[in-house]
Amino acid sequence: MAELATIARPYAEAVFRIALENKALTAWSERLSLLSAIAGDSQMRSCIGNPELSAAQKSELFKSLAGEALAGSEANLIEVLAANERLSALPEIADLFETLKASQEGVKEATIYSAFPVNATQRKALIADLEARFKTRLTADVVVDQSLIGGVKIVVGDQVLDTSVRGKLESLRLALKN
Repeated sequence: MAELATIARPYAEAVFRIALENKALTAWSERLSLLSAIAGDSQMRSCIGNPELSAAQKSELFKSLAGEALAGSEANLIEVLAANERLSALPEIADLFETLKASQEGVKEATIYSAFPVNATQRKALIADLEARFKTRLTADVVVDQSLIGGVKIVVGDQVLDTSVRGKLESLRLALKN
């Protein structure tokens, strides 16, 4: 996976610069999401890996599947990726682009570990509280981790906020040990 990120990074950074210069971050985000979905399809992965298909054929296949969403710079990207046999890196390129976009927009990613499922209302309230605490906009993924027993554990960048029962028990254990 690290190797794929290394391959994808220069492409993602180039696309990001183009999108930034053209003030088209959202449009590129949508297009890369579409291209990533196409590249992630099992039948398309077979075509991408087929040595009997030329780069031009693979490129044309992508263009036909993407339809009108693929023009100009997007079509050029597909042609370059096909010529360099990098079409399989599209999902990683899209992920790296989203990371660059979030950084540009001042949005950080949070992971919320909860002992129980969190409904949409709870999630929204929790994110609002976290945005106030961390003084930044957040996007959040919620992961159910029953080993927490109760409460939540939140990771934002390199900061961890652990209010879980398991975390409190661990703190108590360490305090009693000393």
